[in-house]
Amino acid sequence: MKIPRFLIAAGASGSGKTLLTCGILKALKNRGLQVASFKCGPDYIDPMFHSKVIRAKSRNLDTFFTPPEIVRHLLEINCMQQDIAVMEGVMGYYDGIGGTTSQASAYELAAVTKTPVVFVVNCKGMSVSILPYIQGFLEFKENSGIRGIILNQMSSMLYPRVKELIEETLPVKVLGYVPNVKECAIESRHLGLVLPDEVEQLQEKLGQLAEILEKTIDMEALLALAETAEDISASSPEAFSPDYGFTLDRPVKIGVARDEAFCFIYEDNLRLLKKMGAELVYFSPLQDSRLPEGIQGLLLYGGYPELYAEALAANTGMLESIRREFGNGIPVIAECGGFMYLHETMEDMEGCAHRMTGIIPGRAYRTPQLNRFGYIYVSSGGGTVFGEPLEQIPAHEFHYFDSTACGGDFLARKPVGRRSWNCMYGREHMLAGFPHLYYYGKPQIAKAFLQECSRYAPQSQSNV
Repeated sequence: MKIPRFLIAAGASGSGKTLLTCGILKALKNRGLQVASFKCGPDYIDPMFHSKVIRAKSRNLDTFFTPPEIVRHLLEINCMQQDIAVMEGVMGYYDGIGGTTSQASAYELAAVTKTPVVFVVNCKGMSVSILPYIQGFLEFKENSGIRGIILNQMSSMLYPRVKELIEETLPVKVLGYVPNVKECAIESRHLGLVLPDEVEQLQEKLGQLAEILEKTIDMEALLALAETAEDISASSPEAFSPDYGFTLDRPVKIGVARDEAFCFIYEDNLRLLKKMGAELVYFSPLQDSRLPEGIQGLLLYGGYPELYAEALAANTGMLESIRREFGNGIPVIAECGGFMYLHETMEDMEGCAHRMTGIIPGRAYRTPQLNRFGYIYVSSGGGTVFGEPLEQIPAHEFHYFDSTACGGDFLARKPVGRRSWNCMYGREHMLAGFPHLYYYGKPQIAKAFLQECSRYAPQSQSNV
């Protein structure tokens, strides 16, 4: 399949990848192009910004979660009827798992998908020193994949001379520059950027940035670079594992929490569930007074529930509805923020405790640092995934909050080193814990969940 595409990478976090990616996406949309966008790695927030720009769901591509064939398949199916695809890298270009490898890095994603790379250089405080910086990234790997350079925080007066110097000295083309655009900056908080809906005049800022980039970046050269991307072909996932092809005999209705508090959702998780026979019904634990009628399963993904703890606690109708359905045996998957919501109490950002559903007998509380951060493999210990003992489940943790009751039905271990710990609840009709799961990395999770849901007879809520 022919997919014009490029990947935007940088030497470090904080180099301006997300803002530049969004500006380029906006510029491409302004040109009337149909654009698909992707984020390298497990991040949730950057794809939300992409989605606001392209007016369609952005996806994740992750070479830790899924093998190369599945990565290429996801790229292919999400680029159907699109004119161009833009990928945003993660951290520094070669930074991968364990802090000592390039596995699951932006470099590996570019290599696996045969995608040309546009390398962003934060030029603040540099001039001639930009050259050895770029040279190091070009030469670190035999085939770096870096085909173009964009100079961020570069003055318009200095740019022509630096561009000429780079292209005379190094085998790479400079595609443009980005001046200092403080008025377009996006704020951050403890888990990363603030959410798109929290940014005042976001569309106006992105529109302004796109206008600037049309003047400072050679968009025609960027489009030409995208056209040089090799054709890719991917086998059907069923050829890799028959579990990808599982389909229920009859559809089941699944309630999915989705609002400001619960918004960390992998779109391809939802794709696989629907492909397997799920009818997804969205609801808001903040706004709705009870669960949707007739659901046979419940998904509580992560997000920022700690920012809305008081409002979540005040919605006693929803708390009681979830307790009642859980008591009736409805199958539940709860991750990170959704897991915290199942606790007896959850602290807010000020450390004040609020009563939650009470399903998990413990307290979710704030800590001053990230806890158990990064990729992990999760394997069944004394628990199961809805009756299925699964091993080597690729997962990810990223949270400042912790719990007095993290669960101990599974064993998590880091992919590099020897660190491991007990985690999660995997029993009867619940799979819950801090790890985030990616179903294309272990389709048996989605299969086992939906099979359990198909066995559940929904209870009437007419008396609520």
